[in-house]
Amino acid sequence: MNDQALTSWPIWQKLRSSAEKMELPEYHLKHLVNQDNRLENYSVSGGGLFYDYSRQRVDSQVMGYLLELADTRSLSEKFNQMMAGAHVNVTEDRAALHTAARQFSNEPVYDNGRDVIPEIKAVRNQIKAFAQAVHNGEIKGAAGLPFRDIVVIGIGGSYLGTEFVATALEGLADKRINLHFLSNVDIDNFGRIASRISAETTLWIVISKSYTTTETMANLNQAKAFMKANGVPPEKHLVTVTSKKSPGDDPENPALATFHMFDYIGGRFSVTSAVGGVPLSLYVGYDRFEKILKGAEEMDRHAAEAPIQKNAPLLAALISVWNNNFLGYETQGIIPYSSMLSKLAPHIQQLYMESNGKAVTIQGMPLDIDSGVIVFGEPGTNAQHSFFQLAHQGRPFPIDFIGVVDPVYGEEQVTSKGVTNHQELWANLIAQSQALALGKADRNPESTFSGNRPSAIILLNDLSPENIGRILSFYEAKTVFEAFIWDINPFDQFGVELGKTMASAIRDEIARKNKNPGYEFDNRDPVRKFYLETLFNSKP
Repeated sequence: MNDQALTSWPIWQKLRSSAEKMELPEYHLKHLVNQDNRLENYSVSGGGLFYDYSRQRVDSQVMGYLLELADTRSLSEKFNQMMAGAHVNVTEDRAALHTAARQFSNEPVYDNGRDVIPEIKAVRNQIKAFAQAVHNGEIKGAAGLPFRDIVVIGIGGSYLGTEFVATALEGLADKRINLHFLSNVDIDNFGRIASRISAETTLWIVISKSYTTTETMANLNQAKAFMKANGVPPEKHLVTVTSKKSPGDDPENPALATFHMFDYIGGRFSVTSAVGGVPLSLYVGYDRFEKILKGAEEMDRHAAEAPIQKNAPLLAALISVWNNNFLGYETQGIIPYSSMLSKLAPHIQQLYMESNGKAVTIQGMPLDIDSGVIVFGEPGTNAQHSFFQLAHQGRPFPIDFIGVVDPVYGEEQVTSKGVTNHQELWANLIAQSQALALGKADRNPESTFSGNRPSAIILLNDLSPENIGRILSFYEAKTVFEAFIWDINPFDQFGVELGKTMASAIRDEIARKNKNPGYEFDNRDPVRKFYLETLFNSKP
C-alpha cells in the first residue's frame, strides 16, 4: 500500500465521501455545535494545554476516519522512531532530534550508533556557565563594562523561534539586558539597532550552522566594522553558535565563546538548542530557559505516548489535513489573544511552510495532493480590526485561537463597561469563534453572515516558560505529524535555494560594477538590467 498514491487509499476515499456529506445543510456548524456533549467529545487536555476542536467541521464519523488515517499511516510509530534517532530526513541522510535537545533523562538517543545526549548536556552546561558569568559580571566587555545589549545575528530558524520566545517572556526579562535581532541584510535593520546600542556594552551572537549564510556574514561584517570604528575588539564582544569545525569554530577567528549546533537539529526546530539557549539564557536567565525545555519535553512525551484520540498535536494535524485536502481551505490563521504572543505566527510561518511546502514524497515521487497551507496571523483583538471582515464574510479560512487564562500584567486593571481589559479580551475570544461557526441571518444581505467557518481554541493557563515550551513543541509535533501523513520530508528546504542561487549571479554582476564603474550590465535580461541600473542611479 505504501507504493500507492495516497489518494488511492480506501481511507482517503472514505474521507472524500465524508467531505461531500459535510456540505449538506444539516451539517452546518450551527447544528454540529449544538450536539449533546459537543465540547467534552471534541476537546482534549494533554501535554499541559487544552485543545478544543468542537467548532471544527467534523462529526463522529469524520473523526473515526481521521483516526483510521492516523493508524494507517503509523503516525505514532513514526514519531517515536524520529525521537529515537531514525534518519527521517532522508534527502540529507540525517536524524531529526530536536526533541533530544530538551530531554532530561539519561536514556540514550543514538545517531549513527553514538549517544547524542552527553554532547547535548555538555552544551547546556556550557550555556549555563556562560550566562551566569555574564550576569554576575565575571564576563564583561573589553572596557570592563557589563553587557547591557545582546544582538543576535542570524536569519530564518536562527532567530524566528528565539524572537517568539523572547517576546512571550519579556515580562520575566530581569537581567537588565536588552535583546535585538539583526536578521535582515537590509542596512536599515542594522542601522536601527546600531543607533540604539553602545559598542562598549554590546555582545553580538552570530548564529549560523555553516557560518557561510550570505545575509548573516554580511551583517557580521557590518557588526565588526561598527565595533572597530568604536574602538572595540570584536573577539571580546563576539559569541558564535555554529557547527563543529565551521569557520565560526576556527581558533584563527577567535571569539569570546563558541557553542556547537548539530546536524541532527534543523534550524526551524532549533529554539531549544544553543540557537535559542544562548540568547534566551542571557535575556531571562538559564533557569527559565531550562523550564522552557521541560515544558517542551512534556509535550514531546504527550505527542509520543498519548493514544491517538487523546493526542492534542496529532488531532490538530489530522484536522489540518482534513481542512486542507478535503474541505479545500488553503490558509490557516494563528490568532493569539495575547500581545505577548505576537511573534508566534511568524515563527509558525517558517516552521510549517518551510517544512511542509513540498512537491514530492520521500521516495521522490510527485505528490498528488497539496501539502501545507499558507499560515499567517496577528494578535486579537488587533486582528478583528484588520482582516476579520474577510474571515467572516469573505473567503473562509480555519483559525487557531489561542487564549491565556492569566495575563502577565494583570495586577492593576480597571474596569470599562463593567469588565477588566483581560475580561474584554476573553469576551472577544469567545465571541469570534462562536460567530464564525454560527453566522447570522439577516434580511439585509450586507448584514448576513454565512457561518460554518471552522476554528479551534488552544488554552494556556499562563505565559510561564513551561507553557511557552509546550506551545512551541505542540506546533512542532503538529507539523511533523502532517508531514508523516503526506509522506513528505519536513526537515529539508531545497525550495530556499533557487532564489539564493540566482542572487549569487546578480551579486557577481553588482560586484563587477563596483570594481569598474564603466562596466555595462548584461542586456540579455532587460528587466534585470533595468533594476540594476535603477540601483546604481540612485543617490549614495
